[in-house]
Amino acid sequence: MNELLSALALVLIIEGLMPLISPARWREVFSRILAMSDGQIRFIGLASMLLGLLGWFWLR
Repeated sequence: MNELLSALALVLIIEGLMPLISPARWREVFSRILAMSDGQIRFIGLASMLLGLLGWFWLR
């Protein structure tokens, strides 16, 4: 459980970097995401999950 909470904390830290460093660019990225279709967003989500899973297996 401790590892899961540590991983969640790390995700929150990484997710917070872009709005902290470049809020204008962060807004631009979100406006592009809003213009995407559901299929494109699902593909990006799937690709992110697969990359994360591969990275997790590689680190283990």
